[in-house]
Amino acid sequence: MNSFSRPYRFTPLVFRTWPALLLGLVAFGCEQEYRDPLPAPPSTLPAVIPQITSTDEANNVAIFKSAHRSTVNITNNQRRRDWLTLNVFEIPRGSGSGFIWSEQGYIVTNAHVIEGASSVVVGLYDQSSWPATLVGIARSKDIAVLKIEAPAELLKPLPVGDSEGLEVGRKVLAIGNPFGLDSTLTTGIVSALGREIDAPNGRTIQGVIQTDAAINPGNSGGPLLDSLGRLVGMNTAIIGPGGGSAGIGFAVPVNIIRKVVPQLIQYGRIIRPVLGIAIIDDQVAARFGVRGVIVQSVQRGGGADAAGMIGLRRDFEGRIALGDVIVAIDGESVDDSNDFLNILESYRSGDVVSVETVRQNKQRTIRVKLGEAN
Repeated sequence: MNSFSRPYRFTPLVFRTWPALLLGLVAFGCEQEYRDPLPAPPSTLPAVIPQITSTDEANNVAIFKSAHRSTVNITNNQRRRDWLTLNVFEIPRGSGSGFIWSEQGYIVTNAHVIEGASSVVVGLYDQSSWPATLVGIARSKDIAVLKIEAPAELLKPLPVGDSEGLEVGRKVLAIGNPFGLDSTLTTGIVSALGREIDAPNGRTIQGVIQTDAAINPGNSGGPLLDSLGRLVGMNTAIIGPGGGSAGIGFAVPVNIIRKVVPQLIQYGRIIRPVLGIAIIDDQVAARFGVRGVIVQSVQRGGGADAAGMIGLRRDFEGRIALGDVIVAIDGESVDDSNDFLNILESYRSGDVVSVETVRQNKQRTIRVKLGEAN
């Protein structure tokens, strides 16, 4: 028999002490009869007004009062069909956060927050909801730009900071909608700089900010602020058991956002300068056992063609022979296509770069003028 099914039994001690217990109760009652009654508590108590006890607390309050109006809730809706009635309807697929970029209604969030959505709804601080249209998306940076047609008086952009000035130990604040709980503030510090995380398309996002400010599902796309209330990053990913916060969160630095968002607004995508080549997939390149990026073909009239680069070809026996293998650009090592694309994104069309290649086991350096992607 377990402890929950065992019948209750009085212990012998209870039976031995009940007369003393009875006498004690009688004595207590007699004593109370002759004791003066206690005064009644006052009907009203003075109100206790909370006081801010530190400058850090005051800073948190001030930043939240200003920035929460610039933080939005994003609902990702997915279209479904009822196979019995054939009616089409939409259900919420997930939710995340975002922030107001401009008074023209542009909203910035993570690309993965709106992935697979048939429609997106943006909720503002005044509890109003607005249908959003997708302006542009950069999956390689996990950044997306939406647009809503809300009145300008409801659209308060965040002041934009500079992530290059961040240091480990600096205070940061995160605002978002974790688990659907809107306007949630958490605080912490910059735990590390220069981290790398995977983007939705498998590319690597470099220079990422690590913070111990609590970030949970639903915080994605929300702003990471410095102690002056300036945007320094966008909360994007976490490492934690069960998908919850374990004090290790990651944010895309604002300097990447400042570069990508204007391109998404103008073109709908990232405009990356090009060498004028096609490259071999990394998995195929690995079979050749070489380090770097294998040039598959060279675009006629492009910068690489003018510099004399060559791609794959067949030798006199009909076997495939390597042409140029890019191993560095302006002194930065190129181990794979991810390195290659990340390096090119730091340049503009018209720039001239030094490209180190290996051809027939001989290394050489050539100057290539970057062109504009179609």
